[in-house]
Amino acid sequence: MIVADLLLFGIPGITIFAVQMASMPVFAAGIINGVGHYSGYRNFECDDAATNIVPWGLMIGGEELHNNHHAFPTSAKFSIRRWEFDIGWLYIKTLEALRLATVNRVAPHPVIDSQPDEQLDIDNLRAIIINRMHVLRDYTKQVTIPVFQMEKASARGNAAFRRARKLLVRRPTLLDQNAMERLSDLLADNAALRTVHEYREKLSEIWSGANVSNEKLVQQLKEWCNEAEASGIQVLEDFSARLRSYQLSGV
Repeated sequence: MIVADLLLFGIPGITIFAVQMASMPVFAAGIINGVGHYSGYRNFECDDAATNIVPWGLMIGGEELHNNHHAFPTSAKFSIRRWEFDIGWLYIKTLEALRLATVNRVAPHPVIDSQPDEQLDIDNLRAIIINRMHVLRDYTKQVTIPVFQMEKASARGNAAFRRARKLLVRRPTLLDQNAMERLSDLLADNAALRTVHEYREKLSEIWSGANVSNEKLVQQLKEWCNEAEASGIQVLEDFSARLRSYQLSGV
């Protein structure tokens, strides 16, 4: 990193690097493990409360993008969105150009086939599992939120919908008892929201399945898509069609 800083920024770059290294133990332990699980924004609904503190990872080697890191823990690059910046990735790419480092893995980007086969297979399943964080985010944006907004508009004035969006988006394991009770009441009174919420959880169970054969998982995915397409909820039917389009990179 010293070489990279010197080549990129000269003496000021080395100074920045020295400040980072000296402050890293305090920042990493204090800010990341504290603020990084309390305040900020989330690109992905991972199974913990990690947040991106700010979209610019400058002082802690990119760890400010903590939600991205938890969503893709093996990725060498923490930035995901175009407007996010990870200074650690800048270091890595510089060292790679100097043949002093090799990038083994970065977060996947979904490959969508514009003319997919109707028949789901093991490659579709693997592509969905690899991209599961993207799939879950897309489900929220394309299914959960549109249905919530539609139902909220038709139930104008219903107190159950106040601050309820987060309840539907956040993973159930992250909700406290009061939030779970509010979510349960909301779903009990709204069939459409209950359906899309249940389908999200069923989809998550497919890629979370342990000790289940690939053939069984493919069958579960087929059943999920067939049932979603027969749900009568248009956005859910459209999302099912999109799932059939996921392909492995290079396929």
